[in-house]
Amino acid sequence: MQVKVNKVDRSYEGDPQMPLMWFLRDELGLTGTKFGCGVGLCGACTVHINGKAVRSCVVPMNSVDGAVTTIEGLSADGNHPVQKAWRAHNVPQCGYCQPGQIMQAAGLLNEKARPSDEEIQSTMAGNICRCGCYQRIFAAVKDAAKGA
Repeated sequence: MQVKVNKVDRSYEGDPQMPLMWFLRDELGLTGTKFGCGVGLCGACTVHINGKAVRSCVVPMNSVDGAVTTIEGLSADGNHPVQKAWRAHNVPQCGYCQPGQIMQAAGLLNEKARPSDEEIQSTMAGNICRCGCYQRIFAAVKDAAKGA
């Protein structure tokens, strides 16, 4: 099968049930997508398919239908509005969840440029930050929405 990842066409000939996350990490070397829970609950593995945030640990390769964007492909120079806001608010502590958090926030802004506080909270609630940086994450998403 052919899969477009970060605007590059890629071939995949393996197990059709293999999760997208393992294709990205193990076969393409895109290790920004993190393994967290393996059941789609923590958000560490969040990527975009056609601009929509999905948990790549539960998306089998045979169901990938569209362009995949990882944290590495979000912005060539690291200056996506969400990435800028993340730096401005000094969001990361340990950093492990941050690629998934950023991709979730960018997915929200793809769908709704000016989300309400409630929409930000409900969308980001599925992404776990074991360091508890939720206030900084929320502030960064709000700022990114102002510039989106």
